[in-house]
Amino acid sequence: MAGMTKQERTELGALIRKREKVLKLHAAERSAAMLAEFDLQMAQAYSYDRDETWKQLAEDARHAVEQARLGIAKRCEELGVPREFAPDMSCHWHGRGQNASKERRDELRRAAKSKIEALEREAATKIERMSLEAQTQVVAMGLESDAAQKFLKDMPSMDLLMPPIEIGEIHTLIEKRLQERKQLGWVQ
Repeated sequence: MAGMTKQERTELGALIRKREKVLKLHAAERSAAMLAEFDLQMAQAYSYDRDETWKQLAEDARHAVEQARLGIAKRCEELGVPREFAPDMSCHWHGRGQNASKERRDELRRAAKSKIEALEREAATKIERMSLEAQTQVVAMGLESDAAQKFLKDMPSMDLLMPPIEIGEIHTLIEKRLQERKQLGWVQ
């Protein structure tokens, strides 16, 4: 690849930038698809007759409730409670869990949307980093002077721009801030 012409480098640079753009569009499209899939999952309702075990349990519960209703009615009659005022009970299958509540669905959707947006931003950063690395390689192949090659080599890395932190540094920072607050009279 050392013998790459200026025209080839130009064309490769343009191609790299186009790929970056398409990959970012694809990431946005993927985000929309992920949110749509989440909405479908959240909208799912489970009917009792969808599963034989659920169906049997629902029938058993209905039968038990019907027996209890008969017992309640009999006891109300013994106590002289008029029918229109008599207590009653019922049995209902709820085909949705927490997502039956609009507030909970909204909360879940906000959380999903936030996570998906974070994933998309992370993907966009990776795409830009890959694009930059590829463009840098292409440009580096066209550098002829030692000065230009040294300049490229000496450009700071992310590790240099943002070095890792040590726990001791954080402890020192906390102590320093505490001392400053004490001097200002904010804490005792």
